[in-house]
Amino acid sequence: MDQLFADTSGLNQEEFYESLKLKLDENHNFPEDYLYKFIFPNDNLKLTELYQVFDQIKYTISTRESKNGKYMSATILAFVMDSNQVIDLYKKVGKIEGVVML
Repeated sequence: MDQLFADTSGLNQEEFYESLKLKLDENHNFPEDYLYKFIFPNDNLKLTELYQVFDQIKYTISTRESKNGKYMSATILAFVMDSNQVIDLYKKVGKIEGVVML
């Protein structure tokens, strides 16, 4: 995942997602399980919003609170059909205030 996001700091959002799509298509054999990682304030509403994004697809999720309990991390293994679906899910999660995509 780190390689997918490398060297994208100077891109606008559209260019970023175009670059990500190319890298996804080069490095993955879709359909397959894709690993998402997020960090967000420890708030059940944020977690519920995250569940809603992945509601219509097959996924497993594991969550963990930070040491001080202020933040939560979520690791989601989702079965996706193609790079467009990966990006669509990232965009939906990106609309949730306070969620950081790793």
